[in-house]
Amino acid sequence: MLLNVHVVLGQIVDYKKEGIIRVIPKESNRVLNNPGIGFMTFQRFNGDSLNQGLKWTEGNPIEYQGEVKKLENKDYPNTMMAYFRLYWRFLEPRQGQFNWTLIDQALKMAHQRGQTLMLRIAPYGEGDDKGNDVPDWYREMVGNKNEWFVDSAGWRVDPEDLRYAKYFGKMITELAKRYDGHPDLEAVDLSIVGFWGEGRGTVELSKATRESLVDAYVENFIQTPLITLLTDRKTQQYTLSKRPVGWRIDCLGDLGGFDDNWSHMYDYYPQGIVGFGMQDAWKKAPVSLEVCWVMQKWKDEGWDIDYIIDESLKWHVSSFNAKSSAVPKEWWPHVNRWLNKMGYRFVLKKFTFPKAIERGQKLAFTSWWENKGVAPLYKKQYGLAIRLKNADGTIIRITDADLTSWLPGDNLYDNAIFVPYDLKIGKYQLELGIINMDNEKEKIKLAIEGEKADGWYPMGEIEVK
Repeated sequence: MLLNVHVVLGQIVDYKKEGIIRVIPKESNRVLNNPGIGFMTFQRFNGDSLNQGLKWTEGNPIEYQGEVKKLENKDYPNTMMAYFRLYWRFLEPRQGQFNWTLIDQALKMAHQRGQTLMLRIAPYGEGDDKGNDVPDWYREMVGNKNEWFVDSAGWRVDPEDLRYAKYFGKMITELAKRYDGHPDLEAVDLSIVGFWGEGRGTVELSKATRESLVDAYVENFIQTPLITLLTDRKTQQYTLSKRPVGWRIDCLGDLGGFDDNWSHMYDYYPQGIVGFGMQDAWKKAPVSLEVCWVMQKWKDEGWDIDYIIDESLKWHVSSFNAKSSAVPKEWWPHVNRWLNKMGYRFVLKKFTFPKAIERGQKLAFTSWWENKGVAPLYKKQYGLAIRLKNADGTIIRITDADLTSWLPGDNLYDNAIFVPYDLKIGKYQLELGIINMDNEKEKIKLAIEGEKADGWYPMGEIEVK
């Protein structure tokens, strides 16, 4: 029968004749809380209370809320990421003296709450409040003149002053020296100019200034992923010429909140993604988006939530900052649909393995996977593993599957592992898992039924002879 045959490494295998077990897992539709994807908290952590109404905070040091009894988020998705945005003035209050405690504490809290930390050091914020300005020592150095750009919005100081790239770049270099490759640092935004570090006016920068500021990031953050703001072709293409980077936008959802005849969603983002050459960046590095205002604002304006979601999925979004503001309760079905597509979502469609194997021999297997998300897994520390377990013992073998290459759609992985000579004879449960190779306790959840409490998925029984 056709259902009983399969091509394995170029050969036809008859399951019944060869004693091959064929497993067709049942797909799960539940929302999965997995590393590097989904919603994130903003200036807060899992279990903290949310922002109220249409307001949020950013740029200032985090106001910690203290211990929490549960890590569940009321009116907000559970998440494995937190986002911290801090102004330069707070990190370097005195020239060359850095308040690393601000970032150390945020990384520690994120770890305690089951999250990693995404970070942006913004050069300055908007408004007359002194707390939004560049560091006092830098303001004294360059003078009180504000260098506005286009419609009285953009630059707080002149980035073409050679001191700007020198001192802001030095801060980024020191940041990388301390934190590049930190296991709890999810990614760093490549922030160079503009209010909140959003990059307004980068297209006007000289080649020397642009490249100096970009180099401070790409030449020093080697292990930690970088995410560039979607600003202009010159900046994006120069950055990509140095290393793969993802991209982000800070106003997802705007369908006319600034002008009746212009919006980010219709008149800037689609054109920028294509025009700046960022259409394929998602294949190598993550796309991370941020809500324009908060989601309640979208609802108050009557904007189409499904249109916004579908555009973000078309752009291969992996993560979303909703600013720790409540999801409108009527929109939860839409948000859950979004979460089930955002980033990667691995469905094991079929797995085969032999009913019996001799010690010291290869245990050959085949697997067919479908990534039903819109992006790959970018974290190289995760590996596909096989576990053989019974009352007498357990062995775990990590395969060489490159999970970062599993783009949306079908992915095949057939291979074999050796069964050690000293494994006791007997029957074992064969189980699969995607595990953190640095910490085998941490797993990626699969979109199939049958997950055990420890994150492994049983495939069936195998006899070791």
